[in-house]
Amino acid sequence: MTKTPKKSDFPVSKVRRYLEPGPIVLVSSAWDGRSNIMTMGWHTCMEFTPALVGCVISAGNHSFDMVRQSGECVINLPTTTLTDAVVGIGNTSGAEIDKFAHFGLTKEPAEKVAAPLIRECHASFECRVADDRLVDAYNFFVFEVVKAHAAVSPKHPETLHYTGDGVFMVSGRVISRRSRFLPEML
Repeated sequence: MTKTPKKSDFPVSKVRRYLEPGPIVLVSSAWDGRSNIMTMGWHTCMEFTPALVGCVISAGNHSFDMVRQSGECVINLPTTTLTDAVVGIGNTSGAEIDKFAHFGLTKEPAEKVAAPLIRECHASFECRVADDRLVDAYNFFVFEVVKAHAAVSPKHPETLHYTGDGVFMVSGRVISRRSRFLPEML
């Protein structure tokens, strides 16, 4: 029988510690001859086909206008080797510095969007805005992934997961229950 944990009241403002939606990503964008990178800790897969991803980009963020104007971006998946760059990118503004140059990251041309891929990242997902009806009210963009690139190895990279207050968790061991899934779910 599973042991029942003892619980106590918990601050509502810190629920993200338990509800973080996935790994930290670096969102690259391009508009009007400039490019930028932002660190993002909140995104969610919304649909499989077409592949839809929802995320919030604060209107106060330099990337907001670039993504809004261009209608596209690249969601790049860094691994733990880029932890310091992830934090630095999140603590600086692309309005003031060239984040690619400052953090030693390499732009690679995308195939379907103008925003650049980040060579050092494990995976890159080229995206176009599919639905912007919630942008004005919530800064919530719905993107369609139109092209995906991923390193062949490792199959399960160590990714960063932000829990708030400057603390990250690293993806851990893999637990497979693949044999219990119905074929249509794989």
